[in-house]
Amino acid sequence: MTQPPKGTRRSYGVKTAPYALPSPTTTLKRARSAPYFFLLPAAVLFALFFALPIGYAVWLSFHKIEIKGLGLGKGARSEVWAGLENYASALTDSEFLASALRVLGYGALVVPVMLGLALLFALLLDSERVRGRSFARLAIFLPYAVPGVIAAVLWGFLYLPAVSPFHHLLEKAGLPQPDLMDGGPLYLAMSNIAVWGGTGFNMIVIYTALRALPAEVYEAAKLDGCSELQIALRVKIPMVVPSLVLTFFFSVIATLQVFNEPMTLKPLTNGIPSTWSPLMKVYNDAFTGGNIHAASATAVVLALATFALSFALLRISNRRTTQGASR
Repeated sequence: MTQPPKGTRRSYGVKTAPYALPSPTTTLKRARSAPYFFLLPAAVLFALFFALPIGYAVWLSFHKIEIKGLGLGKGARSEVWAGLENYASALTDSEFLASALRVLGYGALVVPVMLGLALLFALLLDSERVRGRSFARLAIFLPYAVPGVIAAVLWGFLYLPAVSPFHHLLEKAGLPQPDLMDGGPLYLAMSNIAVWGGTGFNMIVIYTALRALPAEVYEAAKLDGCSELQIALRVKIPMVVPSLVLTFFFSVIATLQVFNEPMTLKPLTNGIPSTWSPLMKVYNDAFTGGNIHAASATAVVLALATFALSFALLRISNRRTTQGASR
């Protein structure tokens, strides 16, 4: 019986193919496709719950319901192409324009006060002399964790003269009791809810940017004889301008899309119409008036206006930042 040569392995009738390493091209293709595999779940969720609803809303905005005869029977109501008719109606609707003006006035109160308080609190928390920093940071941020509807209900009952403890104390003291749920004070009442709930989030963003600044900058300013106020005005605030711009964009977008506060306070007063804000107008057209196509066109107009305003503000901010860096 002949023996196999030394150094060879017995196959026992099984033929095995030699293992070949993948080529560099194959390895490179696999490495390039790996990130897309991990991004696939997020992309699918984005397409299903964001891109698809937006596309459907745009499709609805270009259609309308055509009624034949009395609108009774099968085929009496059909969906037909409307073109830009819904958009023309939305842009010439006096209620939509009035709601946009109300929201602009509301934003003129909310955004400066909220960002000013957020910056002030962030600077105070970043100071070396402050005590109880962790508790203060949590106390300022805690209102942001309260859902908007619950916050609106809470403040709404505090505003009502019949149940508000503040009105009771003013009555006992013989002082006038303002009605915050009607007329001009209504803007202050709703602005207070937004400021109370949104200041904490903006403060955390600005405070995080302050904590990321290098300590050498503060030490150099102290060696030059700068006080705490001078360091805050001349060092800290200019270096956290990007965070201020970011919070400003978030606040503007949230203001244009205000819905929870007026919608929740509406049953408590007669001073808030059903179309007080643009989103309330969209809700009223879609679910009260039953005109989902006109509501879709109004929503698309509001989204485009928000995008255009944000883009314009971003361009202005980038231009000023570039000019400041060039100097």
